[in-house]
Amino acid sequence: MAKDRNQGSDYSGPLKRLLTGVLLLCLLGLFLVWRIDSPRVERFRAQVVDAVVPNFEWAMAPVTGAINILRDFQSYQRIYQQNQELRRELQQMKAWKEAALQLEQENARLLDLNNVQLDPRLTFITGVVMADSGSPFRQSVLINVGARDGIVDGWAAMDGLGLVGRTSGVGERTARVVLLTDTSSRVPVTIQPSGQTALVVGDNTAAPPVDFIEDLDQVRAGDRVLTSGDGGVFPPGLAIGQIAKDPNGRIRVRLAADYERLEFLRVLRNYGRPAITDQGGLIAPDTPAEVSTDAEAADG
Repeated sequence: MAKDRNQGSDYSGPLKRLLTGVLLLCLLGLFLVWRIDSPRVERFRAQVVDAVVPNFEWAMAPVTGAINILRDFQSYQRIYQQNQELRRELQQMKAWKEAALQLEQENARLLDLNNVQLDPRLTFITGVVMADSGSPFRQSVLINVGARDGIVDGWAAMDGLGLVGRTSGVGERTARVVLLTDTSSRVPVTIQPSGQTALVVGDNTAAPPVDFIEDLDQVRAGDRVLTSGDGGVFPPGLAIGQIAKDPNGRIRVRLAADYERLEFLRVLRNYGRPAITDQGGLIAPDTPAEVSTDAEAADG
């Protein structure tokens, strides 16, 4: 058995060399045939191509399919890159849209501030809301105008739609505005068109109640609520809101000011309120008899 294997190996080497030589000769002949420039050889080449190439379409199908797959993959890569670029551009467009909406809202509020009809004798200072300290126990905001701008405690503050509150605590560069919804807020009002006087009492809700109404039968939902000017804290005629009823039947006011978006506030200068220099004046004014007595004592 070992002898047979040796004999087979002795014949395999020369046979491989013979086949390699024959293959090289065929390739050389094919090269020469394809390179010879002769009409006869040209016709022979055409006949060979016509006879061989159509029969090799099945062999070229995998190659053609692989090429198509490669082209589709390249096209998919380009589509994916374009999709990513479009996503980035969409994100930028969303950011620009949000900025445009914010600018539009800000512009609308500024236009509202400019369109508010006020007493010509009232001048104002516009400030930007810097912080909101709303809590279950206190409702107020901080604006960026203060004593250097002439702000005084007790002045009314409005947004573009209605009364917001009054200044309480004025610094050099900032001032705090206590909102109408604060529990310490009490505003004398007039209900139109009936002319009923009442008091809007803050209770830390978005719709504070209206108390001490003279005649409830003359008050209807939707009636306008304006400041009456009683007490000298707020100028008369400032819009507060409209009358509404809660599910329990209690009269409340639906505030005209947009408390959800307080960005700019207009502080009204109220120079008409007299300054109190004598604490006794808070109780009762001096009568003419007392004034004459004090004058005689001073002369004596």
